[in-house]
This record gives sequence, C-alpha cells and structure tokens, in this order.
Amino acid sequence: MTGHVRISLAAWAATVLGALVLTPVFSGPFLFISAFLCAAVTGTGILLQNLRAPRFVVPVVQLVVLVEMLSFIFLRDTLRFGLLPWKETALEFNQQMVNAMSAINRFSAPLPADDHLTLFAASVIAATGLLIHLIAVQLRQAAWAGLLLLTMYTVPAATVHGGLPALLFIPPAVGYIVLLAAEGRTRLSRWGRRISGVSHLDASEPIEASALGQAGRRIGLSVIALAALLPALLPALPEGVIGNGLAGGGTGTGIGASITSTDPMLDMGKNLKRGDNVTALTYTGGPPGGTYLRLTALDQFDGNTWRISPRAEGQKVPDNDLQAPPGFNGDLSKVPTTEMKIDVSRNLRSQFAPVPYPLRSISLKDRWRYEPSSLDVVSTNGGGGVAGKNYRLKAYQLPLTPELLQATPPGTEPDSYTSQIPTRNMDDIRELTEKVVADAGENRFQQAVALQSFFRGGDFTYSTDTDNKSGMTALRKFLLQDRVGYCEQFATGMALMARVLGIPSRVGIGFLPGQPGKNGQYVVRMHDMHAWPELFFQGQGWVRFEPTPSARVASTPSWTEPAEPLPSTPTAAPTTAPTTPGSSTDPELERPGDRNLPDDNGLVPVDSGNWFSNGGAKAIGIGVVVIFVLGIPWLIRSLTRRRRFARPPGRLGVEGLWAEIRDTSRDLGLDWSDSSTPRQLGDWMASKLPESVHPQAHRLARGLEAVRYAGLADAEVDLRTEAADVRKALWSQAKLVQRWRARLLPPSWRWYLNRGSTEASDLLDEFDLLLARIRSTVLPRRSRPAD
Repeated sequence: MTGHVRISLAAWAATVLGALVLTPVFSGPFLFISAFLCAAVTGTGILLQNLRAPRFVVPVVQLVVLVEMLSFIFLRDTLRFGLLPWKETALEFNQQMVNAMSAINRFSAPLPADDHLTLFAASVIAATGLLIHLIAVQLRQAAWAGLLLLTMYTVPAATVHGGLPALLFIPPAVGYIVLLAAEGRTRLSRWGRRISGVSHLDASEPIEASALGQAGRRIGLSVIALAALLPALLPALPEGVIGNGLAGGGTGTGIGASITSTDPMLDMGKNLKRGDNVTALTYTGGPPGGTYLRLTALDQFDGNTWRISPRAEGQKVPDNDLQAPPGFNGDLSKVPTTEMKIDVSRNLRSQFAPVPYPLRSISLKDRWRYEPSSLDVVSTNGGGGVAGKNYRLKAYQLPLTPELLQATPPGTEPDSYTSQIPTRNMDDIRELTEKVVADAGENRFQQAVALQSFFRGGDFTYSTDTDNKSGMTALRKFLLQDRVGYCEQFATGMALMARVLGIPSRVGIGFLPGQPGKNGQYVVRMHDMHAWPELFFQGQGWVRFEPTPSARVASTPSWTEPAEPLPSTPTAAPTTAPTTPGSSTDPELERPGDRNLPDDNGLVPVDSGNWFSNGGAKAIGIGVVVIFVLGIPWLIRSLTRRRRFARPPGRLGVEGLWAEIRDTSRDLGLDWSDSSTPRQLGDWMASKLPESVHPQAHRLARGLEAVRYAGLADAEVDLRTEAADVRKALWSQAKLVQRWRARLLPPSWRWYLNRGSTEASDLLDEFDLLLARIRSTVLPRRSRPAD
C-alpha cells in the first residue's frame, strides 16, 4: 500500500470516528450518509493521485464530487437534466441550511431526523473530511487535522444538555492516533527499511518491538492525557452558548432578556426556561385588571418555525394617529380608547416596543417606525432598542362580543402568509381538527372557541420542562401524544389548527398584564413573557385567543365566553382591582394569573436571606477551591517526601533519598547540576552546608556511588539519617523567603510531570514488548538460509 493511500484511508477513518460524537446531537442516518460521502471524496483523491494529477487539482475535483453527491441525494428535484446542480439547487441548499440553523438554535439535542438537519450534518461532516484529506494528504500536515476533529468534539460537548458520555471521546482520539500513525509510517518508509525500536527495557531482548508503534502510542498517550485533563481544569461553557436551544438548563444571566426580529419565539423560550425573573417594565393606565402588551406577531410558518414574514420598511411614526387596525371596518371615532404610560427597564433589550393591540398613537418618534399590517413599533437604531425608554400611548378598546364575532361573515384572506399550511405530514392534524370542531358547525368563531376549549379542557399540561423539537413531527407529538408544553406550543398548535379550518391566524409575542402594584402601577416581569394566537375575522380584524391552560393563564378573553353570565373561574387576581387613570370601562379584560404567584401587594415575594445564603456560601466555596488548587504542589511534595523516607534500605531507598535532596536544593533555589557525578555533587553540597554536616553529605554521595556503579545493595546500609541531616541543614541555611516559597510553591514539583511521562513511556515499552512476544510466538519468523 502506497503512502498516500494509507494516509487517505486513515483520514477517512478519522473523520468517521470523529463524527460519532455528533450522534447525541443528530438523529437518523446522517452518519451512514456522511461515511459514504467521505468515502466518495477519499476514493476520488486516491484515484487522482494514482493518476498523478497536479496537487491543486485534487481538492477541486473532490469538491465537485461532493457537491454532486449532496445534490443528488438531498436536492434531486432541483438538478438540471436530473444530474447537474443549477441555480435552483444553490437556492434550495441555502434555504435548507437556514432551516437547519434555525432548528439547531431553537431546539435541544437530539434533533429530529428531518431532511434539512440530515443534509446539514452530512454536509458539515463531509466538508470536514475533505479538509482533513487536504491537510493530511495534500499538505502532509496530519497533526493539524486534529484541530478539525477537536472542533467536531467540542461543539456537542459544549451544547448537549448534561454533557457528552465520557466514552464518546475515545473514537475521535483513536481516529487521530490512526491518522498520526499512518503519517508517521509513511515518513519512515521514505527513509528506507524500518528499524525496530530499542529501549532500555528491550536492549537484551531478542524480540523486535515496532518503533512506529512506540511512537504512535506515545503520541496517543499525550493527546488523550491533554484532552482528559484540560476540560477538568478549564471552566465549563454554559449551555446554550452554541445552539443548545430551549431545553438548556442552568441559572439565568442576571441581565434580563433580548428580543430580536430574527427569531422572537426563540428569544422568548430561552427567557422563560433560563432567564432571571427580573422586572421588564412597569405601566400605569389601561383597562382595569391590566392588559396584554404585544411585541410583534409571527405570521409565516414553513413547517418548522414561526417567523416574521418579509416586510417592507416600516412607516415613520406620525405625530397623530397611526393607520386603522388591519381588517376593522367599524367607525373608529366611536371606539373607546385608553391611555397608558410605560417605563421599560434596562433588563429588556428589544427591537420592538411593548404596546397593547390595537395601537392608536405613541410618543416614540425618533428612530422608530411602525408596521401597518401588524402595528408593531420597531426601533431602527439597533442595540438595546427599547431598553430604558419611557413613552406614552393610546390604544383602541375594540367592542368585541361573542355575538358580534359569531355574526362575522367569511371574507378574503388578509395577506399571503397567514393561511399557509405545510403540504406534508398534516393528515393526523387535519383529522384531529375536524374531530375537535365537529359540534361547532360551519361558523368560524364557534370553531375558534372550540379549539380554545380543546386546549384548556384538561387533557393538556403546561410545563416549561419540555424537550420539544422542531417540525411537524414534534407538533404532532404535542397535539396527539404527550400534550405537554408551554405557551409557544399552545399558541402555535391552535394557530395551525385554525389555518386548517381556513381561518387566517398568526402568533403574538409579548407579555401578560403583570401584577398590580402601588398607585395603580403594574409590574411586568421577564417570566410574564407569553405567546398567544390571533385569528382574523372579517370586519373585526385580528382577535386574540388564549389556549394556554389555567396553570399559566387563569381565564380566557371575555369575547370568547358565551353571552349569558357564567360562574367566574377562580383566579389568583385580587377581587378588587384598582381603577387606573385614563382607563375605559369597555370592554372588561381578565387579569391572567402567573406561575410565580404574588403576595398581597402584587409583587413576587423575595426572601432577603442572610449573608450565607446571599452569596456567602458561594464565596466560601470558591475560596476553598482556590486554596486547594494552590496547595496541590505542596501536597504532592509532602506526600513524595514521606514516601521516599518510608522506603526500606536498599537501592530504591538510596535513589529516593538522593532525589529528595536534589528536589530540596531546587526548592530552595540552589543550582543543582544533573550532569555532575554523585561525588561532585557531594562536594558541592558540603560547600553549602555547615562543617558539622559534611560527613553526612559525603556518606550519602558515596552510598549512591556504590549503589549505581558498584552494584551494591546492602540492606544493612541505611542512609535515611544522613539524608534527614543534610535536608535539615539545607533548610536552615536558606532565607525565610526561600523557605516559604519552597513550602507553598516548590519548583521541583514540575519535575514530577516529566518523571510521570517517563514512567508512562516505560509502561508503553513493556506493552510493546508484550505484543512483540505474542506476535513472535503466534507467527514465528522463518530462519534465513545460511549464505
């Protein structure tokens, strides 16, 4: 087998073994497809090198083969003539990558076996294999390929909830060792016939041990030792740093939440699951019981995620009224309004301003625009956006009633996004939807109320401790199997089922009304962030519904209840809500509950605790850890000294005592020479010691000479007393600063690392010889004929 073939096959094996660490992240046949793609790339490289193609041509052709294979397997419908990738192929590949990145950032591992995620995983692994082949074979720098294998390991290690299994580190480590061994053997083969390895352990052995095997095992030991020790010494990355999605654990950051236009649903989910429940904003005014505050509406659903549809640049916020609420055909001059004043804390960094819907006017003007189709108010300045802002606004209080909504006729769709549903994997959801609304007839409002009652009927459980994935598979699981989720799942589930019935829908993102405070003020916290569906009714526009169970939201909007009075559902709201300035009396809004129940003053109770519970225990723990880490050199040094003096007389005992005097000299800053003989070092020690200790120093040196060079190992010769006297004299001659440094941070402890690697190397030598003996026993060499 030629050298480049050997390295190419080793590079393929290293890539496949390294890709095993991604199995906790991705599902489905991605690993087999990746192995096949890497094999095609590797085979192309071997073929071209056997044909002696120019070196720069090989990776180019390999890339072409990889693109063709990916396109044929995943994007076959976009190929020209069924074979050639074209513009449509590139566009579809880009869209699939966008969908995959959204799913990775949005949801926790393991991800579902969706096509776009399999394409993403296979593309990344195959591209990594191509780079490894380029570095190891074309550039002949196999060692640097380990960085790519390390990257494949560190990404899931930093993002998988609970971390990776320890054994999963072995495959990429083995792959790296195989690659290095193949590269080393190829290098040695260029020098001529391979020479067997010889060490001090096999010098007298007639057995041949492989020098290449020795080198490979030493490299492997170093790599594995570093990989095992460094993660333990370095601080761990917090989950969610790289795409851990919504199921990440851990405490909050203490800096609030950030809501962006890229994926508001993702930002909301991260805050509900992992964010601190700090104050987001306060407001005064509005209807009795408080009001929902909306940030934006997600109207585009591609089968995987809900996003904001592409929109033109918003309009400048005018000094007077904004445009009329979309879809409302009534006389706005007769619609009551309410005034509010909102103060946003710096904890909430959002491009969107929290406002009630539908908004009539707002005092935010400079670098703020609004979107007429949704009445979102968006910052054009980037950064924190609404953080730290305070503004006044007016909002319409549309006179919605069950009778009015029930009488709305079917109408045209308000846009091209809010009625779209996926074309695949919808049969189960269609069947469920028809069953739920079977008693509602053809009236759209009655169907919407039936959907809301279905979600709040008791069969569903509200919980943020979910492991929901992306795509229709996960949505079917929520609707048809476990029925456990939080506001995102309830809102998107009802919105999708409404679209199945032909009712345009979208998902609102914002805040629950919060908790009443002093002087008519409402306090809205980060965990009040919420999602709800909005359904479109002709002549009335977008109407909010509330499918989230009472464990999160106590009651439903008043316009979704029957006209006749019903016993009110018990809530956590106070029985006497304060009347706020500027509020209107129409309509009455419910005050939703909160999973963090307030006390009588409407604020979340906070236990001030004591010094120990408010960070003192953590400070003590950190201090103990720091002291322990700083004391490791002293501990190692003390235990080593005890072990040396505890050895019985003999060769090992004398060597240990001599090593102790050497380390003591180094700890005290004395210039010990490893190149000097024992007698020379004995004379040197005598020059550093009081005259009374000279005989002990000379006896110690002569004893070492006898052990090393005369082969004497008399068990009756005990030099522990001499060594103790010499060490005590060296210690007494040193300055106070030197003695304390020798105690707290002895320089000699670094030498133990070198000795440890030497001992490990000796063990590997023994292992080499054991394998060689087994090989020579099983496969004895044929004797050469005499010349």
